[in-house]
Amino acid sequence: MRGEGPKPIHLINVPTLYPEDLMPQLPFHGLRSLSLFSGGGGLDLGFDRAGFTHVASYDILPEAGKTLTQNRPHWTVFAGEAGDVTQINWRSYCGLVDVIHGGPPCQPFSVAGHQKGKADRRDMFSEFVRAVLEIQPLAFVAENVTALLGKKFNSYVEEEIEKPLSETYHLSKFILSAPDFGIPQIRKRVFFVGFKTDKMAKKYQPPQPTHYWESGKDRGPNQAIQLDLFSPREPSQLPRCMGIREALGLPDIGFDALAPTIRSGLTGPRHTTSVLSSVSAQKTWEKLQIWPNGVAANREQAHLFVAKNGHFRLSIADCAMIQGFPESWRIEGVVYMALGQIGNAVPPPLAYRVAESVQVAIQIDIN
Repeated sequence: MRGEGPKPIHLINVPTLYPEDLMPQLPFHGLRSLSLFSGGGGLDLGFDRAGFTHVASYDILPEAGKTLTQNRPHWTVFAGEAGDVTQINWRSYCGLVDVIHGGPPCQPFSVAGHQKGKADRRDMFSEFVRAVLEIQPLAFVAENVTALLGKKFNSYVEEEIEKPLSETYHLSKFILSAPDFGIPQIRKRVFFVGFKTDKMAKKYQPPQPTHYWESGKDRGPNQAIQLDLFSPREPSQLPRCMGIREALGLPDIGFDALAPTIRSGLTGPRHTTSVLSSVSAQKTWEKLQIWPNGVAANREQAHLFVAKNGHFRLSIADCAMIQGFPESWRIEGVVYMALGQIGNAVPPPLAYRVAESVQVAIQIDIN
């Protein structure tokens, strides 16, 4: 990275995907949002671009607080000890918040972990529920890994989420896939949405796809077929979701595909700078000729640090874009910490579409 290694192979890439185009800034409509487990700001940014007024953000990681304040200096952000949600009396926010959103830690439920659920000390869903019940907002949005809807956690979802909240809120849950919203990555998330009135709940419509992914198409002279893990959708009038090489602005090699799921740098081996999530993901990265290990701090360093197999090396900015963060959204911290914030985040365009759908349901009731 000092320029003393092998001669660089790849030019510094210029992405062709601009995530901000997936979430055009909407006018501020007066609804106020409170963020819990804010992390790198995926939900926060999505709600912001959907026209919500930011009330405050809470996260236990000091670096997450730096990310949020760096990007939105006017926001109220509580991080580190001040961001510990277990120590907050939420009643002080009564009457000041219309929507609470957050993604409680997914490690207790993820198939990449031990799936201990409530027995995992990192399980914070009860704290999210406590905040909702103490503040009593018009609506809430919680997100997590899709494994939470598996049979293993049926009783957990019923006892820890649905039972305490259904006394006051009308609940719905659904799964969204990132490529359906223009994000070139294999990623699915489950969303729990609750409304305080029956009228809002009946009017609510989960976000509908804004893009389609071409499945099984020939991708160039080599006639390579992309590896598709999603059911193909008819193009209809929707724009096409880019493949990851196209999104990164890389040359055509006759093959393109969705990026495998970006793994958080805060899971697995400590201080890792790899985004590799599985053996199958490694095979896909190899076919894409992209090196998923040793992510560089920036594109200039990635350019200078030639991978042994000659594949394109990713940078933090590239990984952030793959997750749906705009180039202007800076992720603070050393590489593994930045990757942790990126990998744990809700893709902002997904958050944006959920925020937009919630706003529509609330405004229908208010009007």
